[in-house]
Amino acid sequence: MTFASEVRSAVTPRAALLVVGVLALQLLFIASYVGALHDPKPSDVPFGVVAPGAAAERTADRLGTLPGGPLDPRVLPDEAEARRQIREREIDGALVVDPAGRTDTLLVASGGGTVLASALERIATEVERPQQRTVRTVDVAPASPDDFDGLSAFYLVVGWCVGGYLLASILAISAGSRPANTLRAVIRLAVLALSAILGGLGGAIIVGPVLGALPGSVAALWGLGALVVFAVGAITLALQALTGIVGIGLAVLLIVIAGNPSAGGAFPSPMLPDFWRAIGPALPPGAGTWAARSVAYFQGNAVSGALQVLSIWAVLGTVVTLVVSSLRRDADTPDEPVGT
Repeated sequence: MTFASEVRSAVTPRAALLVVGVLALQLLFIASYVGALHDPKPSDVPFGVVAPGAAAERTADRLGTLPGGPLDPRVLPDEAEARRQIREREIDGALVVDPAGRTDTLLVASGGGTVLASALERIATEVERPQQRTVRTVDVAPASPDDFDGLSAFYLVVGWCVGGYLLASILAISAGSRPANTLRAVIRLAVLALSAILGGLGGAIIVGPVLGALPGSVAALWGLGALVVFAVGAITLALQALTGIVGIGLAVLLIVIAGNPSAGGAFPSPMLPDFWRAIGPALPPGAGTWAARSVAYFQGNAVSGALQVLSIWAVLGTVVTLVVSSLRRDADTPDEPVGT
């Protein structure tokens, strides 16, 4: 047998295509992570301005015309309203001007991202310095001292996402990438649901009572975790039902390559480039990270949108998995082998 024949026997066309796919995922991973995170800078950060009379509009105009457009200022009636909007996650910070003195108050929420809070403090200090004014920073929703750089919520959600797509992938590797009939699809979804409940509880206990990394309701984090795991696992099962073993790679593309760098973990969404900022809230890692921080630091405010996103992924994955499995012609055939 010639060397060329040996190569053709050792590397089948299917294997060659999978190798090319892995190479593509590798390069996309590098491009996505470096593209999203190599040069973080605030852009159009929702920001409140509280000042008496015409001074409010002047201050907002000055902040709105800063080089690079880091802030998207809006005039607010008073400090109480500014604090309310920060707690409701409608804005990320606010400047309260003191007309009687030379020290203004900057309101931030490091629970939503310590890097962003620090960036707002730096911007406010630089803006006030030419006016011979100083800034006093007040953290309205402070991150836990055991939550370094506010990253614990992100890592928690990443762990849940990994659990979701790994479980779905293991089901494919062990019993065939496509379920042979609807009953087997239901069984896989039931196993996924049970794992999601256990994984959500375990994650909530680890970051809360065990490590003390995140405050907030353990029950709320448990429910969020179960939803994240199930949503990611269900969409992975759906992709596998549609494309076979290739679905695992598509899940990695969706969740890991596109979802993680756009999730607002290392750098909150207002510090990401436009593309990643746009897709992040619509993907499970971004929706999960937003909701986890809301539960931990904002009394559960502003979680409805993120929960809706996760629910849509869960329902979509479940429906596609069941429909595709029901359309298979021979319900009595075994699951499709992974290697075919």
